[in-house]
Amino acid sequence: MWNEFSPSVEDSAYHTNDFTRGPLPAEVISVGQGSIAEDLGFEPGDKLIRINGEKPRDLIDYKLLINEEELHLEIIDETGKLHMVNLEKEADEDLGLEFSEALFDGLRQCNNKCPFCFIDQQPAGKRTTLYLKDDDYRLSFLYGSYLTLTNLNEKDWKRIAEQRLSPLYVSVHSTNPKLRSQLLKNPKANQLINQLHWFNERNLQIHAQVVVCPGLNDGLALEKTLQDLAFFGQGEWPAVLSAAVVPVGLTRFRPENDGLKPVDESTAKSVINQIKALQKEFQLSIGSRFAWLSDEWYLIAGELLPPRNEYENLPQQENGVGSIRAFLEEMNSATSSLPDAISTQKSCSWVVGRLVKEALNPICKRLNSIQGLDLALYGLPSPYWGQDQVVTGLLTGEDLIKGLQDANLGDELLIPSVMLKEGTTVFLDDMTIEQISNALQISIRIVHGAADIVAALIGDCDETP
Repeated sequence: MWNEFSPSVEDSAYHTNDFTRGPLPAEVISVGQGSIAEDLGFEPGDKLIRINGEKPRDLIDYKLLINEEELHLEIIDETGKLHMVNLEKEADEDLGLEFSEALFDGLRQCNNKCPFCFIDQQPAGKRTTLYLKDDDYRLSFLYGSYLTLTNLNEKDWKRIAEQRLSPLYVSVHSTNPKLRSQLLKNPKANQLINQLHWFNERNLQIHAQVVVCPGLNDGLALEKTLQDLAFFGQGEWPAVLSAAVVPVGLTRFRPENDGLKPVDESTAKSVINQIKALQKEFQLSIGSRFAWLSDEWYLIAGELLPPRNEYENLPQQENGVGSIRAFLEEMNSATSSLPDAISTQKSCSWVVGRLVKEALNPICKRLNSIQGLDLALYGLPSPYWGQDQVVTGLLTGEDLIKGLQDANLGDELLIPSVMLKEGTTVFLDDMTIEQISNALQISIRIVHGAADIVAALIGDCDETP
C-alpha cells in the first residue's frame, strides 16, 4: 500500500488515455525486501509510467533513467489511481523493482525466413510465446539471445551507439553476402560485413554464431566465414569476441523438400577436424582459439569433449559451447567429498537427453558408490521432435512419459529445470510436471544444477562420513 503520509507522494485520480502511443507502462511483479520501492509503497500490479518525464521503452531505459540522484516517478496502482513520487537516492542505488516484461514497447520480431528456424519447426496449437521469433537487439544485449541485424532502422543503430549496447550476439551463418541472403531468405542480410565495420569503428563488440547446414554453408564456406570473423577479432578492442559453430537442428515438423540435411557422424568428425585446424591458426594470429564447436558435434561424432582449458573463458557457454564440460566441472566439485554411506536407503532416477547420457555416466557411477543410494540415469530420445539424439533442454513431457513409462524410477524422479519454461512447471509441449507425475506415478523434484542434484540425493539423509 502506498504511504499516504509521505510528503514525497502526490495522488490524483487517473482518467486520461495516455498509452495510445509509445511504450506501455512497466508492470511490477515483485518488490525487493528492504528496497527503496518497498519503502515508497510499491506493490506487485503497480504500473510505472514515467521516470523524470520519460517513458522507459524497456529495461535498458529504466536502468539508465534511475541512475539519476533525483527522481520523479509516475505510477498507477491496481485501482487506477495515479501517484506522483519525488525521491532522492545515491546515483548507483537500485529501486528494487522487477517487471513482468523486459520490453515495454513490444518485441521486435524476425523478418527472415530461414528454413532451419527451430520456431518454424514446431507443431501448431501450443502456447503463443513458443511462436514468437525474437530478433530484438535489446534482448540480445540484456540476455544474450541471438539476432540477425536485418530489422534495425537508423534510430536503432543510433541507440546502440549512444547507449553502448555491447556486446550483442549475432547469428552470422555466412559472411558471403549472397549466401547469407540465401540462408536467411532476406536480401537485407547481405550487409553483414559493412555492419561489422560499423561495430569496429565505434569500439562496439559482438559474439557470433554460425549454424551449419550440411551442403550449404559448411566446408570452404564455413572456413571463409570464420576467417572473415577472425579478421574482426584482432587488436586490443576486437569487434568480434568469439564465434560459436552449431549444428542445424531439424524436427519432424519441418516442411518437406526444404533442402536441409541433418548432421551425421561423418559430417561431425569432418567439422571437428576443420575447426581444430582453424583454432591453431587463430591461436597464432590473434592469441585465442576464437571459434568453438558446441558440445553436440563431439557427442554426435562419438568423440571426447575438449579439456576445460581449451574453452578459455567460456564466452559461449550459454550457446552450448563447453556447457557439458562446465557442468562436469561443477559436478566434480559438488561430489568431491561424498559420504561413504547414507543411513536411509534412497532410490532415485535422473533423466537427461540421450545425446549427453554417456558424458554423465562417470558422475552417476561415482554417486552410486555411496552405500544406500541407488541412482538410475536415463538418457531419452525425443519422439516428439523426431530426434533420436537430443539435448536435455528439448525433452518434452510426452518424451518423458513414452521413455519412462516402463522404467523402474525408484522413489523420486529428478528433472533438470532446463526442460521447463523459466519460472514455471511447463514443458515445451505444454504438459506440466503435475501431469508427468500423475502419468508415471512418481514424485518429481526439479533440480537446477550440480549442487542441487547432489543435495537432492544425499541432502535429506543422515550421512555416514
